[in-house]
Amino acid sequence: MHYVIAHYHELALKGRNRPFLVDRLVRNLREALRGTSPCHVESLAGRIRISLDDPTQWSTIKTRLDAVFGLANFAPAVHVSSDLEVMTKAICESVQSLSFHTFRVTTKRADKSYPRTGARVNLDNPESTIYIEIMGSGAYYYYERFPGAGGLPVGMSGKVACLLSGGIDSPVAAYRMMKRGCRVVFVHFHGHPYVTRASADKAETLAHHLTRHQYYSRLYLVPFGDIQRQIVLTGPAPLRVVLYRRLMVRIAEEIGGANKCWALVSGDSLGQVASQTAGNLTVVDEAATLPFLRPLIGMDKVEITEQA
Repeated sequence: MHYVIAHYHELALKGRNRPFLVDRLVRNLREALRGTSPCHVESLAGRIRISLDDPTQWSTIKTRLDAVFGLANFAPAVHVSSDLEVMTKAICESVQSLSFHTFRVTTKRADKSYPRTGARVNLDNPESTIYIEIMGSGAYYYYERFPGAGGLPVGMSGKVACLLSGGIDSPVAAYRMMKRGCRVVFVHFHGHPYVTRASADKAETLAHHLTRHQYYSRLYLVPFGDIQRQIVLTGPAPLRVVLYRRLMVRIAEEIGGANKCWALVSGDSLGQVASQTAGNLTVVDEAATLPFLRPLIGMDKVEITEQA
């Protein structure tokens, strides 16, 4: 049997809610690993253990784990007895294939009775680090630890409806809300049949890409061409974009309500374009009764582009 030892950080600070949140993370991991080699996911003291039947699928499993919000880090690990002599022999034999001149051993242990050798070590710049986690009668050791996606498990913060355009801002906004535990329902407004399906196709691609973080998604493609045409024919030119956005908000709110969403989300960044001035954002907000969240409000285009 092969194992992956996964750690969480932010969840450990949640006090009495921690068992509920860890259970959500375990369920998300099971969903993320669905379809791979049979995996058993279970919560242990302060960590999560994933048991793997087929280690040859590690590359696929690592890619799946990379996208799971709530994980601080994870590592493929070897199980061995926690007896000091047995553990020492196993680790010394396993490092024979590794090449390094300096090393360190980092250990987490619930049992504080293990003897100290008194040897001096340099922990600042080792070429190799051996990680050991001792749990009861067994221990796990590994040499490489991978960073997780961080944040909170998707689903613990309810649902939000995100206005998804074909650009880079709104998918980053959706990503940031997922990272705070929200499940996102996507709403895209398109001009078909007056224009091509290019924006709708792009929205589908973006929603598919983001779905790897929440495992399934719902995307609403809303035909908006007739509404735009009516506004062009009857509305003052300087107000058209704001009118478009107010109607988009009202439609998105109906969709959000049908999906039990508690908020709307957009990729607005203050002052980035004319429709995102403080005054225009306020007028758009007035069309909504749900909270209107803007995760990118204080970010500039360079920061958004880097995250995208």
